[in-house]
Amino acid sequence: MNYEPFDDIYHRAAERKGGETALEMLLPGPLTNTQLANISDDRFLAQFTKSIFQSGFVWRVIHNKWPDFEEVFWEFDIEKLLLMPADMLERKSQDTRIVRNFTKVKTVLANAQMIRNVQKEHGSFAQFIADWPEEDIVGLWLYLKKHGERLGGNTGPYALRQLGKDTFILSRDIESYLRANNIIEGGLYTKRSLEAIQRAFNHWQAESGRSLTELSRLIAYGVGENTVQA
Repeated sequence: MNYEPFDDIYHRAAERKGGETALEMLLPGPLTNTQLANISDDRFLAQFTKSIFQSGFVWRVIHNKWPDFEEVFWEFDIEKLLLMPADMLERKSQDTRIVRNFTKVKTVLANAQMIRNVQKEHGSFAQFIADWPEEDIVGLWLYLKKHGERLGGNTGPYALRQLGKDTFILSRDIESYLRANNIIEGGLYTKRSLEAIQRAFNHWQAESGRSLTELSRLIAYGVGENTVQA
């Protein structure tokens, strides 16, 4: 596969964003592994839940209601949530302070259990995420999809990005670029496509020394209308 040189990707993005200085201001990097490992596991559950509720919904509404979500779900205390009886979860789903969607509310308990299972094996969920190698970030996406609830598609990756884990995002602009450059064909989330995308980003990372987060944004800034943050 002949990938577009990183320098071409970078310079195109710089031209569209007003020069290199302006572009660099749009390229926040991910957290270090040490910083990630120090995040409390309840924050992972909180962000997973927030991303799930934002998916297919008006993000601003969830953002404005988020303090109430924190209160309703006991600041996402995992041990406390796992002791909660099923009928209490259903009552919480009818609480007017949050968005009343029982299907999504049930993911709080399911993903709390996923995190608890990882804690038993790895000590902390945060350490597990920090240790996962970026050269197989799609493997982490697939783990969350398989073992979690409603964390497939871009929901899991967006949550990881918000938490500071280094990952690219398959936004519309990124997908458009990948297809235009014949890196993928067919379904975006097929095993074949994900492996091809991972290889491409690994190539650019080795070439440039940039994080996956930065590379993702640079590609998106160079194509389309940038209507979706990468």
